[in-house]
Amino acid sequence: MGTIDTTAWVAPTAVVTGDVTLGPGARVLHGAVVNGDRGPVIIGADVLVMENAVLRGRPKHPLRIGDAVLIGPHAHLNGARIEDEVFLATGVSVFAGAVVGERSELRINSVLHVNSVLAADTVLPIGWVAAGDPAQLFPPDRHEEIWAVQQELDFPMTMYGVPRGTSMREIMRRQSAAYAPD
Repeated sequence: MGTIDTTAWVAPTAVVTGDVTLGPGARVLHGAVVNGDRGPVIIGADVLVMENAVLRGRPKHPLRIGDAVLIGPHAHLNGARIEDEVFLATGVSVFAGAVVGERSELRINSVLHVNSVLAADTVLPIGWVAAGDPAQLFPPDRHEEIWAVQQELDFPMTMYGVPRGTSMREIMRRQSAAYAPD
């Protein structure tokens, strides 16, 4: 199981559960959820997890966050690797298997898809989507182009362990079982 450095701080209304490691000077603010119940979450030094962010490790994809990272309010990080000195603005989503290169900036409500790699020093504009390895950047109105890249990244297998086309009944049966209390 993880550890919480003596210089880290978790707000009384935040939730930190499971295999979570918080590095020196890390801060988890009110309403944030750091969930290591299904996979490790490793947070480096001087990381700020702002209000109502959700951070989740996955069985095949630990969530690893480097040093000097800001995770904005309502951000969602799921089984990804975030390198050092990254800025993740309000509402950002980063999915399993993704990598955010050091010193990158993901602006408000931007998305980095599963198994995508964003190069160091990249700015992902407000509301834009990045997909692929290396990631291509798309404005949100270019859905067909996004889908052409995203389809090959295999979201259903990466996130749920099922092939594309599996029914929602089957996916949710499996998800319900995976999140059942011990």
